[in-house]
Amino acid sequence: MPTFLLLFLTFLSSIAAAEQKPNILFIFADDMTHEAVGALGHPEVKTPNIDRIFQSGTTFTHAYNPGAWNGAVCIASRTMLMTGRRLWYAHREKANLDEMTLWPQHLQKAGYQTYFTGKWHLKTNARRAFQNVGHVRPGMPGDKPHGYNRPLADRPDPWDPADPQNGGFWAGGKHWSEVEADTAVRFLKKATKTPDPFFFYLAFNAPHDPRQAPQEYLDQYPAKHLTLPANFLPANPHRNIMRSPHIVRDEFLAPLPRTPEAVKTHRAEYFALITHLDAQIGRVLDALESSGQADNTIVIFSADHGLAMGSHGLLGKQNPYDHSIRVPLAISGPGFSTGEKVTHGVYLQDLVPTTLQLAGAPLPENVQFHDVRTANPNRGPIYFGYRDSQRALVHKNHKLIHYPRGPVTLLFDLQNDPHETKNLAPKKPALTKTLLTLLRQTAKAHGDQLEF
Repeated sequence: MPTFLLLFLTFLSSIAAAEQKPNILFIFADDMTHEAVGALGHPEVKTPNIDRIFQSGTTFTHAYNPGAWNGAVCIASRTMLMTGRRLWYAHREKANLDEMTLWPQHLQKAGYQTYFTGKWHLKTNARRAFQNVGHVRPGMPGDKPHGYNRPLADRPDPWDPADPQNGGFWAGGKHWSEVEADTAVRFLKKATKTPDPFFFYLAFNAPHDPRQAPQEYLDQYPAKHLTLPANFLPANPHRNIMRSPHIVRDEFLAPLPRTPEAVKTHRAEYFALITHLDAQIGRVLDALESSGQADNTIVIFSADHGLAMGSHGLLGKQNPYDHSIRVPLAISGPGFSTGEKVTHGVYLQDLVPTTLQLAGAPLPENVQFHDVRTANPNRGPIYFGYRDSQRALVHKNHKLIHYPRGPVTLLFDLQNDPHETKNLAPKKPALTKTLLTLLRQTAKAHGDQLEF
């Protein structure tokens, strides 16, 4: 072949490579706090495969979910993620999901083949949103009455998280996390054989309750050897005005007042389910490597919100503390630096404009979040709202929490008190007042119509 022709073909090949759009694999957990990742420093939980994503890419250390309009926080989180709309705008528009162009549909217009399997929990059909659909799981696996308000000190624990007879994650005969990993491996084989780039939304139900895992994973976490969270409380003094009382489903999983033994038991089951989930994610990552497409695939790991698991006297996600509103977020692949840590606040739903920009797709005017790769000056402070009972603001090193039904206002110095145990509001009234005014202003930008 003549030299000039070889050089010309090489030039064309380089142009094609430069124009090649990256694949996007989004691995999404449910109810997984940012604290429960080994790569982020948790001393007890084992997540070697999730750690691979954090270690090979960029970690967003302060990623948040903006809140919810009901107890099923995942519904609001996922509605915002699919639409790109801020919390209270999404709340008012959720009845129109069937008429809206959703996140995967924008990527499809940009030339992507779209895939989905796992937890959906939205009031629109997943098969309308995605071209290829595996399982469409409900908001949570089925539960049993004896899985609640346990364990009690004066009687044997009636719950066995490894017993398939309890249904839940075992319904159908095989653990759901394993089934979704099977589907993911099959979809990846299909996706990597087509010329189009792919967007794969892989949504596990784990580690949502009922927290069930095979015995070999439970054996890794003897409850008596686990430590209590640094902000453990027997009960949260504000639980009623927060609208997170013991009758809320998540909170009723363990008895009140919380005991060290009960909290350790639930944490042991939580960590076991996470490590089992991690093993399934490892299978998916291995399949991606085997496909030959890993170098051109952006891998994202996150969760829809966090979970208290005994912190602040709480068990669920219906609260404004970091363990419940911060999520793990790591992105690896083309355009993301290995080992980099981004410490400014971002939202989980910033993934919508981020992936659209990476795909070379136009940014729809109705998307209200921002690309995580830019410290957008218009972002403002981080906002959180829950029903009519909780509002919070993260601004620089401080968090302000306001309970309008009290009214009660709390102020925490997150740099010096990351576990949010020392309320500074009585000592710093001027700062508290300033941040409360800022919270009201920020709330309006998120469509919040509550007067507080």
